[in-house]
Amino acid sequence: MIVKVIGLGKMGMGIAENLLRNGHTVRGFDTAKETRLELEKRGGAYYESLQSLLTDEQQLVWIMLPAGKITNETIQKTAEYLNPGSIVIDAGNSHYTDSVYNTKFLAKKGIHFLDVGTSGGVNGAKYGACMMIGGEASIFKKIETLFKDICVESGYLYCGKAGSGHYLKMVHNGIEYGMMQSIGEGFNLLTHSPYEYNLANVAQVFNHGSVIRSWLMELTENVYRSEIDFDKISGVVPSSGEGKWTVEEALRLKVSLPVITQSLMTRYASEDCDKIGEKVVALLRNQFGGHAFIEGE
Repeated sequence: MIVKVIGLGKMGMGIAENLLRNGHTVRGFDTAKETRLELEKRGGAYYESLQSLLTDEQQLVWIMLPAGKITNETIQKTAEYLNPGSIVIDAGNSHYTDSVYNTKFLAKKGIHFLDVGTSGGVNGAKYGACMMIGGEASIFKKIETLFKDICVESGYLYCGKAGSGHYLKMVHNGIEYGMMQSIGEGFNLLTHSPYEYNLANVAQVFNHGSVIRSWLMELTENVYRSEIDFDKISGVVPSSGEGKWTVEEALRLKVSLPVITQSLMTRYASEDCDKIGEKVVALLRNQFGGHAFIEGE
């Protein structure tokens, strides 16, 4: 298939490489012109603009951009150059409601849309991803071989109507937040324990036959094998937005998600350098009980 890839960052370039390795033709565009050499080195063709990229009668367009305004504006701009019958895939981390809107917007022009949640990181994009696909079943069936080629075995799922792919990826990321938080807390306790564990070996044994074996545990082993100086790491953990969306959806539906919610709050706390809340608590203890507080710089 000829696939027009818009967005040649780490994930987009990984998808392009994956497509090329599996015999597909890739034509790409990115506002960062330096991506041209990278794409051409892998065997793809780079185009200087959306207009020059999108010239065929019916086209398959793969968009891999940050969620929100840039993706939505790119979809609207792309639609100006597409003929009815073309297919647009948004494989970034868009909010599912944006995907529902974009489906309706493109349908008015006779253009089909699939929302695709993508997991597996940069390595997965290159060598075999996990994908969750929403949109018209007939369109999914039409290009299913594409997903079969670039995903790991049993690594793609048609989820249902518009938005269902990105909804599932949203929940996936919420689960991911909770899993990483529990691993971090467990290894924090081991670090402060009265025993001198080799934490790389701990992660390794956890990942061989134990109930908690996982890719995240494999990555935990990698962290400790790398001998990173933890004293030089700030401990700030940014949140990409999907954990927040997951919690917001839980509130909307009145579904209890205590672990995922707490993992999101912990990320927010890690970014709070002022720690006003903690300072207020320390001063309140001093006010009612005379408890000492620790002065900082």
